[in-house]
Amino acid sequence: MPTYHTWMRFFTPSPLHHRLGLVCLGVGLQHGALPTVGPRTLDHHVAVVVNSGTGWFKGPDGCRTPVTGPSLIWLTPGTPHHYGADPGTGWDESFVDFTGPATATYTELGYIEPDRPLVPLSDTAAPRAAVSRIVRAARRGNPLLEVETGAAVHELLVSLRRARADIGPDGDPVLQALARDAYQPLTVAEHASRHGMTPAELRTAVRRGAGCSPKDYLLGIRLGRAKELLAATDLPVAAVARRVGYDDPAYFSRLFARRVGTAPVRFREQQGRSVPGGWSDRVPDPDDPPTITT
Repeated sequence: MPTYHTWMRFFTPSPLHHRLGLVCLGVGLQHGALPTVGPRTLDHHVAVVVNSGTGWFKGPDGCRTPVTGPSLIWLTPGTPHHYGADPGTGWDESFVDFTGPATATYTELGYIEPDRPLVPLSDTAAPRAAVSRIVRAARRGNPLLEVETGAAVHELLVSLRRARADIGPDGDPVLQALARDAYQPLTVAEHASRHGMTPAELRTAVRRGAGCSPKDYLLGIRLGRAKELLAATDLPVAAVARRVGYDDPAYFSRLFARRVGTAPVRFREQQGRSVPGGWSDRVPDPDDPPTITT
């Protein structure tokens, strides 16, 4: 009698579905003293989420590394790998095979890490929820199979990024501090100095935490706030620029137009929704909308 349980499905998305960016090639749920996988090399990505239990992993260097759940094993195209659960204890795992042109962007952003095949996780509840969406979509004859499973792969990558054990529940403290000071007219070097870091150390930290440079991270926050002020208030563009850290309104307008694709005045014409007192800063609960009284 086997000492493990395995359930899996595999899919063959069409070329049209591949153009969505990510497609799911397969999904599986397994637990127990599972058979060893490999040695092998794949032509696509696999996220193996070890929810609990222990085992081992070998990469191209041949070194055997212990694996303890909750953990993530990244299997990337062209990379030899070999892994398995401890025969005495086994483990509980979920796996998702996927591919698509968007994997290159997710890798550049740091969501997929080919050079870090083992990633300790703090919790697997959110990744397991994403895998469950794929499992539910995998019912026979589902006409939305490829689109539903592809969308869930995006969700899985985001949830795995958030579940890393080296990131606190409230996110990276460096990114939090940058967001707090984003509207101050500080250079990247001045931001770094505030955190006792060199500019190079700050760039490394932000790249690892947000997948972009400090300049782009701050710019995204500033432009997001600028859009809110343009859409919800009647403040002049120069005042909006000062509110988000730019003393030169002409420079702000050029920067806004280059990044957003339209000038601040034009954005206001398209999106303006004058709200006395401005928009609320309280994030609403989509499952419990406020009652509107008349």
